[in-house]
Amino acid sequence: MSERSFVSPEMRNRIRGAIAPIGAAMGRAGVTPNAVTVAGFIGVCVAALAAAAQWWLASGVLLLAFGIFDLFDGAVARATGRVSAFGAFLDSTLDRTGENLLLAGIAVGCAAAAFDLGVALAVLAMAFSSVVTYARARAEAVGLKGEAGIAPRPERLVLESAGLILAGLLGPPPWLALALGIVALTSAITVVQRILYVRQQSLEQKEP
Repeated sequence: MSERSFVSPEMRNRIRGAIAPIGAAMGRAGVTPNAVTVAGFIGVCVAALAAAAQWWLASGVLLLAFGIFDLFDGAVARATGRVSAFGAFLDSTLDRTGENLLLAGIAVGCAAAAFDLGVALAVLAMAFSSVVTYARARAEAVGLKGEAGIAPRPERLVLESAGLILAGLLGPPPWLALALGIVALTSAITVVQRILYVRQQSLEQKEP
């Protein structure tokens, strides 16, 4: 089972290398990793409120900006040597909560706009993306790897941001529906991929 998502590990490493100096500078300025995590979460909450108010463009720009900003908590942690179990827990918990609130905000905005398809797709995206994260957590809880599949959180945020920005520029349907549909579908595929990946590891453990 391939662990590759839409973004290759090589590209992820290049991105990590590019932001490392920024993370180091933030660390020298006294910024803590947890402060970056909380700030990113607050930004996503504001994006969720903007979506609920049907300010699609503002929501998309905020989500993209704070989604990128969220990369820096790990960079600061590595640069300052402040990597911790609590930091990882806080980051994962707020990431999951923020994305759920964002999709809930989109659903509220679509409902206010009488865009029923958008509501349904936002709910589906929320359901499947939540299970993507849960599947990884459960795999790691039983001592196996769970990071597999085509649509982990960063890829989903890019899709959601693109849909919101296009909705703001060109009108919600069909761009928002398309983005939400892709998020829901790829999240569902990722859930299946993670189940199969964990099953493969479990079977390999039983081999003599």
